[in-house]
Amino acid sequence: MTPMDIVAIIAGLMFGAGALAAIYRIIRGPSVLDRVIASDVLVATIICALGAEMAFNRHTDNLPVLLVLALFAVLGSLSVARFLPGRDRA
Repeated sequence: MTPMDIVAIIAGLMFGAGALAAIYRIIRGPSVLDRVIASDVLVATIICALGAEMAFNRHTDNLPVLLVLALFAVLGSLSVARFLPGRDRA
């Protein structure tokens, strides 16, 4: 087992822990805003995990997936920022 394998295992465990924490907050979040932020964190964790996998394996096959995930994350955040404040005032 090389030192890079150990780094990959530790990174995978940390990405998994972050994803599980975000999923927990999506399920248990008391407000809609908590759930939206947790879903953004989950998408960011997935993007980072895919980027780390590409770096470890030295390829760029998942780059279009990263771009689409980033686009969905930005559009989702913008749509929530646009429509959620109106709901809180009512």
